[in-house]
Amino acid sequence: MKLDFTAIFTQWQMLMDGALLTAQLAVITTLCGFLIGTLCAIARRSQCAWCSRIAGVYIEAIRNTPFLVQIFLVYFGLSSLGFSFSAFTVSVIALTINVGAYTAEIVRAGFESIHKGQWEAAETLGLSAWQQYWHVALRPAIERVYPSLTSQFILLMLASSVTSQISTEELTATANFIQSETYRPFETFFVVAGIYLGLSFLMRFAFWLVGLLAFPRRRRLGTNI
Repeated sequence: MKLDFTAIFTQWQMLMDGALLTAQLAVITTLCGFLIGTLCAIARRSQCAWCSRIAGVYIEAIRNTPFLVQIFLVYFGLSSLGFSFSAFTVSVIALTINVGAYTAEIVRAGFESIHKGQWEAAETLGLSAWQQYWHVALRPAIERVYPSLTSQFILLMLASSVTSQISTEELTATANFIQSETYRPFETFFVVAGIYLGLSFLMRFAFWLVGLLAFPRRRRLGTNI
């Protein structure tokens, strides 16, 4: 087999556009997924039984079904209800729903790691449940599970390749188009694998910077991711 990357590199602008869309998907769904996951983690520990049950059903349903099935359910489900969204918007919704469930369990583990005495001290001060989470539990909990969250969000970026199945023009969809035009599938996906690797390292570096700013104690201890 003779390798020829010339035809692939002539499509560099298309590859960069696909990589940029993948990065946009990752950033938007990371922020939205973290918010939803945190709220679900709080709901799971809530004294409100129906809140805990609803959050539990959502988490278990998402974590025990394939993401490809989930994205098709969102895509065709919204269409059958009469909602017309772009493939990018549907991808954001499906990815957010997916990562929110995994984030919820990671964040809940962080909340469970907070010493019982801290919760009791917060109650003694008369703080409401939301004040307890915001002022006492949230930051140390996130600090403890930050490496796990980082890994989960990088996996989310890689999972965005599945959105090519609903015609989202991200990196994998772009690769499929290029290889069908050039008849160079190995070279195409070899280059795309390198781009995904670069995006993964870029995200890890970004999370490292966020960790430096958000968790100075980890920086002093030399344990920041």
